[in-house]
Amino acid sequence: MDVRVMGRGPVDPFLSARDLFETEHDLEWPVEVKVREDPDERTLTGHYDDDHHVLVMSEQAARGAMARELALHEYSHMLLYEQAHPSHTQSTEEALFLALTGRSVERRKLAHCYQIANHMKDIYADDITLDVAPADKLVSFLESSLATALADRPAVRPGGWQRLTPAADPEITAVNAAFALALCERHDLLAPDHRLYDLARAAASDAPDVSLDEFKRRFLTLAADPDESEYRKALVDVTRAYAVGSGSAERAAD
Repeated sequence: MDVRVMGRGPVDPFLSARDLFETEHDLEWPVEVKVREDPDERTLTGHYDDDHHVLVMSEQAARGAMARELALHEYSHMLLYEQAHPSHTQSTEEALFLALTGRSVERRKLAHCYQIANHMKDIYADDITLDVAPADKLVSFLESSLATALADRPAVRPGGWQRLTPAADPEITAVNAAFALALCERHDLLAPDHRLYDLARAAASDAPDVSLDEFKRRFLTLAADPDESEYRKALVDVTRAYAVGSGSAERAAD
């Protein structure tokens, strides 16, 4: 694997991730890593001109405890793209069109559908990542992320006050919890009494219109090697289940 790191920040996490990745897999195209100052751009991967990949990571993330694991995760996405895996070739826009044509969907739910599509890609990427890396950091990361979202959920305030700053949306938080459980159960990472189950139940109680068990099942049962039709159907079905099947309001998306 040819990995070239540019910009500010450390080089070691990307090269360490490469060395670990190469124990089981390889990339045909070179990887150009760009470390940037923007803390909001944690990770971003692109594929250009059918001859190289680009990984953009914030300097803050590159210096963090999860830097190697984030790089491994992105290398896994790159491998799936090179392999033309349906999860990485299927157009999300096409799936949304098939799932939602003729239906009224809130804008926020439409935005969430893109996040759900990314979860499905991440399931396959982490199937690869967990082949070569210990799972401890990933489980801790999922637990911490869900706990943070629950702490940031909107609350009813006395006197009619409304929160003006963004807060975690309870419905997508419940889907995120389902994703976290599905990923961990897919690889037998959780004991029955793991705290992630308690957090997921709390997320589900905040979103009564979203079935935690249903979405966990949809993520958990994704076929390891689906054909294009099978994957498209899975993506269309989960999109429709969230946007239409969980109480979407009668407001058209633009």
